[in-house]
Amino acid sequence: MFEVGWSEYLLIFGLALVVLGPEKLPKLAASIGRWVGRARVMARQFRDQLESETESIRSSVKDVHEDMASAASDVQSSFSEVQQGLQTIHTPTPEHAPIGEPPPAGEAPVSELPPAAPPEPTPEPPTATPVAPPAASQGQDERR
Repeated sequence: MFEVGWSEYLLIFGLALVVLGPEKLPKLAASIGRWVGRARVMARQFRDQLESETESIRSSVKDVHEDMASAASDVQSSFSEVQQGLQTIHTPTPEHAPIGEPPPAGEAPVSELPPAAPPEPTPEPPTATPVAPPAASQGQDERR
């Protein structure tokens, strides 16, 4: 693209020597050196800061990834527990087991289950006694 070789640098140095003179040229070279040094320091600081920010973002993403993996594991275990609970609900009980099959292991046969508690008697509702209507029509006729 745009290349500057040694011959071009020599030409620029010669023109600067003629234009500025031998007294000002060393001062100009020193100030140019300071500016180049400052630019390099700023570039290094920018690169270091960019790398540290990139590393912090990477660690944050890694933490989020681990949290998501942990949450997915928790959801999976909860899902497994729910499936096991549903399977126990749908498993036939000894009372509903087909005739001739023994009850599942660890369960008592129906005949060995404790007797069910008798139902509590329900109280009867109170009965209402009929009330005779008042004889108001006779008393009103006599007053007129």
